[in-house]
Formats: sequence, structure tokens, C-alpha cells
Amino acid sequence: MAKTIYILNGPNLNLLGQREPDIYGSLSLADIERDCRELAEEFDLSLEFHQSNHEGQLVDWIQQAGNNSSGIILNAGAYTHTSVALHDAIRAGSSPVIELHLSNIHAREEFRHKSYVSPVATGVIYGFGGDGYLLAIRAMSKLLDTKS
Repeated sequence: MAKTIYILNGPNLNLLGQREPDIYGSLSLADIERDCRELAEEFDLSLEFHQSNHEGQLVDWIQQAGNNSSGIILNAGAYTHTSVALHDAIRAGSSPVIELHLSNIHAREEFRHKSYVSPVATGVIYGFGGDGYLLAIRAMSKLLDTKS
């Protein structure tokens, strides 16, 4: 049976490909999802791929993933820098979490340097654009192989 990974995307990621392509790249979220599904098949992983602009919905999915998945890849967008609720939801679960950002958050505005997700994440990937998702799937696959 395939292990399930939740890939959760926060606010404004539905605008990828349109919003500031010089920072976030030209791929749409649908393009990224397609690439993730292709790679996940190679690793015999099942994906739940979601996006929401609403913090509470992300919390619900993190809690759901904590009960139903092997791991979580989270691009929380701006909520990374503001959400104690996401921090607490991750902390309450037992699944490994990889925090993901398309851009190098440390080369951007100062407020983006603080993450409420990092202290409870297993690892962090940032600065590789859409390829970061593929790196995260590869890393999660290794984590899950080591865990089992």
C-alpha cells in the first residue's frame, strides 16, 4: 500500500505563474501538482494536494494528515511568519513535516526571516522555486524509508 503525503499550500499560492513571477517563477500551482504526482508515482507515494487562503482550513488539513498520512510538505506562504495555530497543529501531530518556500526567504524582507513552522518541522527547503516541491518529495521518501 502506498504511503500518503499531504502537500499543503497556503495563501496566494493559487496565483502562482501570475503573481510576481520574478520571485515565485512562471509555473502554476497546477503545473507543480502535475510534476509532484509524476515524481510521487516513481516513489510509490500517494498524494493529497491542497491549497487554501484560509488559515483554519490549513489547520484542519494538518490535523487530518496527522491521522491519515505518512508525512506533510507544507508551503504555508505568509502564514509561515504569523501562525501560532499552524505551529500548534504540527506540534500536535506525529507525521514528519517539511517546510517549503519557493523563494529564499532569508534574502527577502526582514519579516519573512521568522518562521513559526521551522521549530516544529523536520526540515526546511527554500529558494529552489517549483523544484523545491520535488526536492521535498525526495526528502520525504527518504525520511519515510528510514522511519519504517
